[in-house]
Amino acid sequence: MGLRNFIVELKKANQLTTITKPVSVEYEIAGIIDALDEKPVFFENIKESNIPVVAGLVSSKNLICQSMGITKEQLLPKLLDAIEHPIRPKLVQNAPCQEVNKPEIDLTKLPIMHYTDKDGGKYIASAVSIIKDPQTGIKNMCFHRLMLKDKNHFIARIVEHRGTDTVLSKTQGELDIAICIGNSTAVLLSAATSLPASTDELGMANALEKTDIVKCKTIDLEVPADSEFILEGKITKEKATEGPFLDLTGIVDRTRQQPIVEIKCITHRTNPIYQTILAGRKEHKFLMGMPKEPTIYKEVGKVCHIKDVYITPGGCSWLHAIVQIKKQTPQDGKKAITAAFNGHGSLKHCIIVDEDINIYDPQDVEWAIATRCQADKNTTILSNQPGSSLDPSGDLSEGKKATTAKAGIDATAPLISTGKGFSKVDYIKVDLSKYL
Repeated sequence: MGLRNFIVELKKANQLTTITKPVSVEYEIAGIIDALDEKPVFFENIKESNIPVVAGLVSSKNLICQSMGITKEQLLPKLLDAIEHPIRPKLVQNAPCQEVNKPEIDLTKLPIMHYTDKDGGKYIASAVSIIKDPQTGIKNMCFHRLMLKDKNHFIARIVEHRGTDTVLSKTQGELDIAICIGNSTAVLLSAATSLPASTDELGMANALEKTDIVKCKTIDLEVPADSEFILEGKITKEKATEGPFLDLTGIVDRTRQQPIVEIKCITHRTNPIYQTILAGRKEHKFLMGMPKEPTIYKEVGKVCHIKDVYITPGGCSWLHAIVQIKKQTPQDGKKAITAAFNGHGSLKHCIIVDEDINIYDPQDVEWAIATRCQADKNTTILSNQPGSSLDPSGDLSEGKKATTAKAGIDATAPLISTGKGFSKVDYIKVDLSKYL
């Protein structure tokens, strides 16, 4: 339904906290968002800017589903269908994101935030970046954190050997880039999803919900028509120190020499809204990890009857997964472990449970491990595996890809009776109003 329509819906449902008092981008906004446990919040009065700020719109699966008008049960199948069947977006001539064309570039007028006192500078953590491979014409939509340098420059964290870095290696270090701020949930989820190189993530967004696109004013790129801000620019050959900043694990990432991005044009909606997220917290984790749930779902579904997948926040929404299956053969649990690791290459630990276990309840999952698992029989250990650079305990030696050890736990009950009970027994349900 788009960012603005979702804000209106949240207001009507009394799900949006509105802050009218003046607040500062210097740590204060971030502190309020954190104190509200990242529930949806709208800041009307920013001390350093005349642009309001919204946060918390994708801080839970329920909110994500609500914003797209679907149920929680429909989410995984819908994501998987959009991944496998993207729909080319409609190109429009006039778009809300270009209602205002700023004649002068001054990034300092945006409510770009200092999140913590560990930050190397002010950051944009919520922007979707779009680039195009000039050789193939294939576009890539992703997230790059952006550290403010001055009125018309950012320093962008470009992860090595990933989409943008790969294209930069073909272009001698310069590349047009469009930076989109204030996006629909469909655009955010699609930008966070790793698709085959030949697939346009905007097509996935359009499959999730109608997402028109428009050509940029100064560069050869198309962007979501309903974004709040579009910053058009170029990744340059020049580099500067980027960081430190919180990464997905909530640990401060180190400094690096990273490319400088020059902004040449800013367009935005009339009365634009600036969207932010907290690094290393719920929104960051859901956007990073949840798009991996359908890929695990697909791979596990090839070997057994899959019911649900949950990339857990406690595992940094990246390193841990709970997989729920309908067990039909004794080997289904171990097959599911192997398939889960195939579905998400950075996954470090996974737990397989039966359909009677609530995968969103850590105590229920722990109960399954306690009562249905023997470590010497039901645990799979894999050494020296491809890992994640986000895992500080892995081998992160400079100049080589991260490696780690992986473990899978089959916490499903045996199919054959052993004389022991593996099912929970519930008490009768009563209507307390009859007694109190």
